Amino acid sequence: MKALKFYAEWCGPCKALTKVIETAGDKITVEIEGIDIDTCGSRSAEWHVRSIPMLLLLDDSGKEINRKTGAMNEAQLLEFLKG
Repeated sequence: MKALKFYAEWCGPCKALTKVIETAGDKITVEIEGIDIDTCGSRSAEWHVRSIPMLLLLDDSGKEINRKTGAMNEAQLLEFLKG
């Protein structure tokens, strides 16, 4: 599995989610790829991202399993990343 994190540098909730990911780092077993919507607009459009922060969870074939918009705490993040 892999997660895509869509964010923007100017977004407060995005910064909060990044902090949660950093704090929970040793508990996270899924690769999380950060995608800045301001510099990678085509990837945002490809995944139909309308709000940020957004996490997309992908299976090993790259198919979307789940998505969540908005900031979350560590427990919510870890639960989301379980699939």
